[in-house]
Amino acid sequence: MAKRFKEVTSVNLYPERPNFKWIVLILSFTIGVGSIVYTNDLVKKIRERERKQIDLYARTLEYVANDQDDPNVAFMLEEIIQANKTIPVILTDQHGNPEDYKNLPKVNDFDSPKERRAYLLKEVEEMKELREPIVLTLLDSDNQIYGYKFIYYKNSSLLTELRFYPYVQLSVIAIFVFIAFVVFNYSRSAEQNRVWVGLAKETAHQLGTPLSSLMAWVEYFRATYPDQEEIINELNKDIERLERITERFSSIGSVPQLKEENVYNLVQEVVKYLEKRLSTKVSISVTVFPDDEISANINHALFAWVIENLLKNAVDSMEGKGQIFIKILQVNEGRVAIDVTDTGKGIPKNRINQIFTPGFTTKKRGWGLGLTLTKRIIEHYHKGKIYIKETEIGKGTTFRILLRS
Repeated sequence: MAKRFKEVTSVNLYPERPNFKWIVLILSFTIGVGSIVYTNDLVKKIRERERKQIDLYARTLEYVANDQDDPNVAFMLEEIIQANKTIPVILTDQHGNPEDYKNLPKVNDFDSPKERRAYLLKEVEEMKELREPIVLTLLDSDNQIYGYKFIYYKNSSLLTELRFYPYVQLSVIAIFVFIAFVVFNYSRSAEQNRVWVGLAKETAHQLGTPLSSLMAWVEYFRATYPDQEEIINELNKDIERLERITERFSSIGSVPQLKEENVYNLVQEVVKYLEKRLSTKVSISVTVFPDDEISANINHALFAWVIENLLKNAVDSMEGKGQIFIKILQVNEGRVAIDVTDTGKGIPKNRINQIFTPGFTTKKRGWGLGLTLTKRIIEHYHKGKIYIKETEIGKGTTFRILLRS
């Protein structure tokens, strides 16, 4: 059974340099994982140290409460209790009523004792959800238990900040990766632009010399063989065509001049030129809605090149036999749409995203630059859009161009 379409080939003119991307991703992942592991280990150590500090703080309070006659009490108060300047602590009686607090600066924002008490009770509830309080046992002179106190505490602000540090660092790494990829893609795009411009300018330069020679030969034949005017006129048309092509290549890389043009007339001009040079088995029809006065800001030479590329691409897809339908529409938001539909073999779904890639072609001898140039001309120079509106294997493809009118 014969294949329904040719094997697709692709020339990789601009390799993706995957090694660079993988190196950046692996390095970023390694830094991120390492940062999380290290920070979590650091948080655990600080949390354990704070727990021991609070435990010592609690034992000291218990000792001071039960033996205030000890001469070391002043030292304990100054060196242990007063030394805690970071860990938020609330001391309550056995009924949960706050008696003292430390490292809670927001308490000072409240003027009335009632508001302060409400705030401290709220903090106690939050601390209770985080961890169980430390119990202080109160003894009388006979070492008999006569009551209890409770110490509630939570992580210091430093420890809280450290818990969010990995996420901040990961965000920084993500921004770094994003910037690296933007810079890489920009440099790659700039490199492609230099290649396009250099190739186009050199092509225009190389065409200039033979064109001048051909024009001289036409004048010679016109003077020598005046009876062959029809043939000479056709040669002259092809020379004019080559001049337009040279003009197109010269326009690549420079800012093209856009002016309001009748889209229908321009498309008809390209169609009439190609009809004489295409297979008689290919028919091209042009329709316009609502009327043939639709205009848009375009560069005549470059936009004619776009239509020509799309028509030649359609003929290749149909293998020289079929129908091409061109529809020119005035769509909403003041835009102009040009649909180019062929009855060719269609494009496989897995190839649609590659169709405008440099080097992508379905022809054995193609370079895969026609549609890439077409996209560049429409989107970079005309600030429009070109895409595949629909395609179906064995039935054909529709390209749509959107322009600002």
